[in-house]
Amino acid sequence: MNKRLLLGDEAIALGALHAGLSGVYAYPGTPSTEITEFIQNDPLARERGVHSRWSTNEKTAMEEALGMSYMGKRAMVCMKHVGLNVCADPFVNSGMTGVNGGVVVLVADDPSMHSSQDEQDSRFYGKFAMVPTFEPSNQQEAYDMMAYAFDYSERQCLPVLMRVTTRMAHSRAVVQCVDVPRQQNPLNYNAVAANWVLLPANARRRNDHVTAQQTQLEHDAEQSVYNIYIEGHDRSLGILASGIGYNYVMEHFPSGCPYPILKISQYPLPKKLVRRMMDECEQLLIVEEGQPFIEDIVRGVSDIATATVHGKLDATLPRTGELTPDVVKQALAALSDQSDKSDQSDQSDLSDHIVARPPALCQGCGHRDVYAALNEVLREYDNARVFGDIGCYTLGFLPPFRAIHSCVDMGASITMAKGAADAGQWPAVAIIGDSTFTHSGMTGLLDAINENADITVIISDNLTTGMTGGQDSAGTSKYEAICRGLGLSDDHLRVVVPLPKNMPEITQAIRDELNYHGTSVIIPRRECMQTLQRHLKQKKAHQ
Repeated sequence: MNKRLLLGDEAIALGALHAGLSGVYAYPGTPSTEITEFIQNDPLARERGVHSRWSTNEKTAMEEALGMSYMGKRAMVCMKHVGLNVCADPFVNSGMTGVNGGVVVLVADDPSMHSSQDEQDSRFYGKFAMVPTFEPSNQQEAYDMMAYAFDYSERQCLPVLMRVTTRMAHSRAVVQCVDVPRQQNPLNYNAVAANWVLLPANARRRNDHVTAQQTQLEHDAEQSVYNIYIEGHDRSLGILASGIGYNYVMEHFPSGCPYPILKISQYPLPKKLVRRMMDECEQLLIVEEGQPFIEDIVRGVSDIATATVHGKLDATLPRTGELTPDVVKQALAALSDQSDKSDQSDQSDLSDHIVARPPALCQGCGHRDVYAALNEVLREYDNARVFGDIGCYTLGFLPPFRAIHSCVDMGASITMAKGAADAGQWPAVAIIGDSTFTHSGMTGLLDAINENADITVIISDNLTTGMTGGQDSAGTSKYEAICRGLGLSDDHLRVVVPLPKNMPEITQAIRDELNYHGTSVIIPRRECMQTLQRHLKQKKAHQ
């Protein structure tokens, strides 16, 4: 065995490679991005020709992975939690088709919304799709679990969901790795077409089969090496902990926990093990990162709920935000009647001494010039509305620009602007980034063009996927062609360079297209400052 210091994301990536991965399919999204980046830069991946190019969005990524699985090879799909909404259609249906080669759908949730729109918990999707779900509790387990998950996927002929959270993804630990990675699967033609063609007759048969599998999946969870019942001599309290929550509990008991602990890292929830804990203990504390997923199940199953249950639903633990070791410590102290004096120092005045540092667009960023021009022009109009999107440019909502009025999900800018125009709003402006446009904006633009909706669309092109670190953007150098292919007239397709010296040209272009009562597109194009600096350094290094 060899040891490496790895982020949780890197442990997942290396574990997948060592498990015989043939392809990773992903769209960048924090906190999952580093998984694909690690594979892109790994020598073993290059030697083996592992597919690792970014997909246009999470839906295409899931479908591409299913195609690789159909041919018998192992594939991984990576995304952040809201990306699972985008690929929900193929993900849920993949439970019906089943798999040939193993498929692991890796989803990184973001409690406390460090870079996200919500705190949704992806474990609900696993239950909804009736597929096995895994949740590693540390980096070593994340590495080891990849091989287990791929094997399990192929044994049960089902995709599996693996869920991590921000702290697991972005914290480091030493990981022991195998010396000899598993070889990739060979191509095989064992996929049964009747399973993969979801005509109603086939789908009904598969639905019966997958539903019947649930008993076996729960039995497997009860026998899993990742679901561990640890005895304790003090049965006044039992602790059920999942994922990184188990780590936080164990940090509180460096010399060993006096209470029984049930560690959960494989779902469906092993109800027999839960029943055993509730029969043996007076109270049960459920420690889980995210929403009260386990707690809902435990409280909702009448033949299990015999002990007093504590967790997020009774405010023993906070309902929102990340778990922390301190929060878990306070909950344990409250339930064990141990007053915790160690952290009682008055922190009430800390905010008076901490200067807020809100995020802001980089100095020199082209988005700044776009917003400056847009604000200048829109002062000439009453009640103008600007519909924003997901990306660096969302920061245009903040001072000094305060330029956008909405930001809901990837691609919503164009469709919301169209809906507002349908309602009679004018002017209605959509601002969307280049990568977001190819991710989810093209279909909305097609709707607008088909109806010649009275909207102006600004595709702010910085030649990269800037918000997640500068990954390649799927549509670079293709945006004018895409717009024309969707039916947009050349007369109302404008390209400008967002620089202060070009402000008269940019403002006039915006003004002209606002006053055209139909669908128009303006593409301000200038490279992201971060990737420009990176490229200049690379160029200098090679001179």
